[in-house]
Amino acid sequence: MTPTLPDLQLVPIAGAVPAWRAEVDATQWLAACEAIAQSGGRLAALWASDARERRPGYAVNALLAAHEGLLWLALNVPAEAPGYPDLSALFPAAGRMQRAAFDLVGVRALRPDGEVPDARPWLRHGAWPANVFPLRTGSDAVGAQPAAPDRYAFVRVEGEGVHEIPVGPVHAGTIEPGHFRFSIVGEKVLRLEERLGYKHKGIEQRFASTRLDDGVRLAGRVSGDSTVAFAWAYAMAVEGMTGTQPSPRALCLRALLLERERVANHLGDLGYLGNDCALSFGFAQFWRLKEMVLRSNQALFGHRYLMDRILPGGVSLSCEVDADSARAMIDDALCLKDELRTLRSIYYNHAGLQDRCITTGRLTPQTAARLGVVGLAARASGHAMDARVYPGFAPYDRFPPRLASHRNGDVAARIVVRFEEAFESLRLQRLILEQLPEGALHTPVGAAPDGAFGVGWVEGWRGEVLIALEAGRDGRIGRCHPHDPSWQNWPALEHAVIGNIVPDFPLINKSFNLSYAGQDL
Repeated sequence: MTPTLPDLQLVPIAGAVPAWRAEVDATQWLAACEAIAQSGGRLAALWASDARERRPGYAVNALLAAHEGLLWLALNVPAEAPGYPDLSALFPAAGRMQRAAFDLVGVRALRPDGEVPDARPWLRHGAWPANVFPLRTGSDAVGAQPAAPDRYAFVRVEGEGVHEIPVGPVHAGTIEPGHFRFSIVGEKVLRLEERLGYKHKGIEQRFASTRLDDGVRLAGRVSGDSTVAFAWAYAMAVEGMTGTQPSPRALCLRALLLERERVANHLGDLGYLGNDCALSFGFAQFWRLKEMVLRSNQALFGHRYLMDRILPGGVSLSCEVDADSARAMIDDALCLKDELRTLRSIYYNHAGLQDRCITTGRLTPQTAARLGVVGLAARASGHAMDARVYPGFAPYDRFPPRLASHRNGDVAARIVVRFEEAFESLRLQRLILEQLPEGALHTPVGAAPDGAFGVGWVEGWRGEVLIALEAGRDGRIGRCHPHDPSWQNWPALEHAVIGNIVPDFPLINKSFNLSYAGQDL
């Protein structure tokens, strides 16, 4: 790794992306994180686990994205004093992850003075008592009596003329639950604070009783709009720990599915963004195109949203592509490209839409970097990062994507990036189909050694999706932590809305289009 790191015993993690793991003490934990932050790296994920079957106490894990790859730090925390050094001063995105770690395992982040940076619950919501921790061995939060509804201490903004507007958690239509607390003067937003966690489903606890080869089905249901990205990341982790190498054909078909997932979601978002600007024509046209893609997915691969198409070792038999279906997909991509060009011209020249979007909801490059923003939102704020390009993984070494980025960081910039990424995904699909290699769809997967570690890192349509996987006994999962890019990007929405008017919040929110379910595990 980087020479600025403290003296760590780094153990390589086998797999498709460069990754290392080190067991550290509290001093090394903080020193390594400081070194990564100072060198321009960022926090990719943070989670806790009950490690008492293998060693005393609990474990806190941090996955750090450095220039050389991923560094997985594992810190053992004594059961009698489950505290560890707070990382939120180095990586602001750590704050909510640390709160979730306490709700699930009972390990608490502490400042150097011993104080807790933010003791408010994140996932618990009074659904189980404060002394119950669902991911501790033998714990059963499902059977526990719910606590009284908690009174969440939102941060108050004081001053003459300041008012609060609570929105949610129940929204109109079928929007997922989330509470947004606005502090305003007139219609101008001074502060937004989010409260999420209403979608908590016990996914991480469910992984612990699942066989390694079956976990891919659960991974693909963490966030339904990113099922391909999560399933591929999980498969990548399993393949690394078992030494399995999918065939070039299977990897190309995975990339084909991932790009189809990207296009479908970008089309839907572009329609919604038009609708939020009162351009119902755009909504109708983009959703017509999205429906065409989804119906094509059903006809070609057996599922509209491509669930359960990716397996450890390759893809399912329903993903076979013959010459006729390849030709049909290429023709569809060319037609969709033409329609997108027409719609892009309309969006870029529509005065009302431009007036609503330009300078609205701006996230500066500096703020994006400080918050560790990833994915589409980062690229629209001047940070050209994409896991398909770096660290890169097969088959994108054969089909390198052209990165789309913008510096303005406003709603308009996020629209531009969506258009450019949709065009690029269509180009990649055509290249993959024209150069699809021969090979088996699926390679048998061997057994993983007890305690083996695996990492998956895939660029989904919203941003990078990560899976950190530990093998348990008898072919079962010891611990699996799936990480959605929304963890990093939800706090950025709070910053992007400051200074805008309240009626623009739905537009700004949709321009990020973050997942509630993906980070409410």
